[in-house]
Amino acid sequence: MTDQIEGGCRCGACRYTLASEKMPPVYACHCLYCQTWSGSAFTEQAIIRSETITATGPIVDYAASRSSGGVSTQFICGVCHTRLWNTNTVWRAIAVVRAGTLDASDELIPLMHIWTKRKQPWLTIDPAVLSFAENAPPAEFMKLLA
Repeated sequence: MTDQIEGGCRCGACRYTLASEKMPPVYACHCLYCQTWSGSAFTEQAIIRSETITATGPIVDYAASRSSGGVSTQFICGVCHTRLWNTNTVWRAIAVVRAGTLDASDELIPLMHIWTKRKQPWLTIDPAVLSFAENAPPAEFMKLLA
């Protein structure tokens, strides 16, 4: 067992470490925003406590206002522009890592799917996995961190 999890961008210029003994919990988001930003059918995102992440390399940030009134700050490789993680002003203690940037991303299985009303029609979600038509209640996200 390790005491840290590592990941990085596509070009290798940026690396990050999560101070954790186990892989973080992952959820899949099928909202149009995530589909557009990722260029894919959904995103896989790992929830971590923001103080557990340290990073090196030319990381730049991009702050975007959300319709909810909060500000989401994206942390991106300054070379290849891979989105690595984001934080927001609503959940200050939480960071959301793009799960595909984890070195061991092949070990992850989403524990929850959100915004399934926007999922691609060809995609089948296992009925045993927790799913929500829109956002999950905050308590469900907090269960992932427990």
